[in-house]
Amino acid sequence: MMPTPTATPGVDALWPLCLDITLHRRGELARLPWNANAPLAGDAAHGFSLRGVWDDAAVELFELIKPLLDRPREGAPWIIGQLGQSLDGYVATHNGDSHYVNGREVLVHLHRLRALCDAVIVGANTAALDDPQLTTRHVEGRHPVRVLIDPALRLTPTLRALSDRLAPTLLACDARRAAEAARRFGADQVLGVPALVDGEGRLNLRALVTELASRDLRVLFVEGGGVTVSRFIAQGCLDRLHLSIAPVVIGSGRPGLQIPRSAAMRDCLRPSGRVFRMGEDVLWDLDLRETGPRQNG
Repeated sequence: MMPTPTATPGVDALWPLCLDITLHRRGELARLPWNANAPLAGDAAHGFSLRGVWDDAAVELFELIKPLLDRPREGAPWIIGQLGQSLDGYVATHNGDSHYVNGREVLVHLHRLRALCDAVIVGANTAALDDPQLTTRHVEGRHPVRVLIDPALRLTPTLRALSDRLAPTLLACDARRAAEAARRFGADQVLGVPALVDGEGRLNLRALVTELASRDLRVLFVEGGGVTVSRFIAQGCLDRLHLSIAPVVIGSGRPGLQIPRSAAMRDCLRPSGRVFRMGEDVLWDLDLRETGPRQNG
């Protein structure tokens, strides 16, 4: 009698292992609960790798999220950003409708990034217009700490992230306004950041990253919107960017990336990148710490 063929392991088998790595990095698992024959090998110090035969979807997912999995437990803060935009570079229509620029595959990937990171960050505009929950409801995994950057204290306590209590939420403002914010949102939901805003009203995102790291929130996910992600890039705070391009033309609306302009093509930011297909969308995985000059043909 012929033996029954064994199915090739896929994403459903890989994902719990990825969550184990995340819990270990956070100190919630003393050691990874795998034996020497586990289908995933390695550690954060030397990098993780797949062992044995996996299906194509699992291999592709592992390659995409490996930079996240390889973050060391006591390492420096590491920040990944995400933007989903149209072919003509917009994240929403002119009146703010962004549901949905990208398809379901990108939405699931977004929730996976939340599950793999310690905290998810959005700007006040995105929080006010989209009222996002910022949870992992589409995938298995723990909700991240939700961080809303609101130096002007213009958000309302009725937003879902500030009222649903599904996950810890921090409204980030300058430390000089922390007492005022605590009266409106509750002291447990306020993160007063020293020198978050300078004398001219400009945000110092490095100060925010430092303050989050002091709370052991070191692997950070900047989810949006376009202004906030662009500010992180402009201030040299973003290590990696997942840029999802949807096959749609909006015409005019809320712009995606807005990087300071360059006078010459040779001066433009040219990050090392890889391309992944997600349904009808194309995701660019961009390493912002590896850039180089334009290659002439």
